[in-house]
Amino acid sequence: MYIGRKVEETIKKSLFQGKIVILYGARQVGKTTLVRKIADDINEPYGYLNCDELDVLSRFQNSDNSEALKQLIGSQRLVVIDEAQRVKNIGLKLKLIVDNYPETQIIATGSSSFDLSNEISEPLTGRSFEFWLFPLSVGEISQNEDKLSFERKLESLLVYGCYPEIYQLGSIEQKAQRIKYLASNYLYKDILKFNSIKNSEVVLKLLQALALQMGNEVSYNELAGLIGIGKQTVAKYIDLLEKAFVIFRLSPYSSNLRKELGKMRKIYFFDLGVRNAIINNQNPLNLRDDVGKLWENFVIAEKYKRQLGPGFKTNYYFWRTYDQQEVDLVEAKGGNLFGWEIKWTGKGKNPPKAWIENYKNSTWQIINRENFLEFLI
Repeated sequence: MYIGRKVEETIKKSLFQGKIVILYGARQVGKTTLVRKIADDINEPYGYLNCDELDVLSRFQNSDNSEALKQLIGSQRLVVIDEAQRVKNIGLKLKLIVDNYPETQIIATGSSSFDLSNEISEPLTGRSFEFWLFPLSVGEISQNEDKLSFERKLESLLVYGCYPEIYQLGSIEQKAQRIKYLASNYLYKDILKFNSIKNSEVVLKLLQALALQMGNEVSYNELAGLIGIGKQTVAKYIDLLEKAFVIFRLSPYSSNLRKELGKMRKIYFFDLGVRNAIINNQNPLNLRDDVGKLWENFVIAEKYKRQLGPGFKTNYYFWRTYDQQEVDLVEAKGGNLFGWEIKWTGKGKNPPKAWIENYKNSTWQIINRENFLEFLI
């Protein structure tokens, strides 16, 4: 069953404007399904080139001029280039296409941004629209569900995540098995081939350490000592894991008040199913001691996905002082600050005193299981 994606209509509105459409996203999040759906809706023949297929990849590699590229893409008005990051110098090739054949709409997908975005940023300056696709969002899942039905599925989302295939499987056993397979077979595929990184054990240890520290401030020095690698290597791997859409970082918000944290980071996972598979903990919520952290990651990831998917970029932070006053999620928007405390249980808590005193243009709200849908949809 096809589940509508929020970014779909925005992408459609960007077609046939003389620009390349780039869709980034991790493997298995539904990029191919989405672009094929968009192409089908146009209701005319379209070309599809899968760069995971060696013959297609070879033809792309050997097409180094506009005429050769025209023979490759054919005469269709729309051409989908899937897994485009595999093509060397893909940015220059796409530039040749859009400059010489602006009537042909190209949609290029990439399962990692560290190759594709680096290669297209300069050649396609002013020639592309960029979008991001993530595992299913609350808004996408709930569009065909009433509130009660969705809330009954919430535990599954916190344990097994929101990848489209995992979400639609019928049994817990199937979900548990498939998310482990996805994590072990797809998670490292892009990052390990980048820059000759071959030590999957180190990457796994780093991911396990990040999974266990989820929601806490992370020290690269401590991670380096724990894993037995250098601080710069930790920073490099974390950057690559973020560019491969496995994790994302929140920086601390600071206006340079003396008691505010200034350098620490928090790291969250785009998908909790992947996170739980990494540490081999797929226990139900009533047998876990990390439910609060799961809920915090879930809400923050949903908020992050909601704004980045359609191509918007909002500044999100966390806020904490050395005397333990904190706000889980902060959004800076229009000269105002919006703060949220994310709680699995409980309601009655007052905003941090330092937050209210020092940020007169701020708001503060608790997000819990009763009101999270209106916050995230």
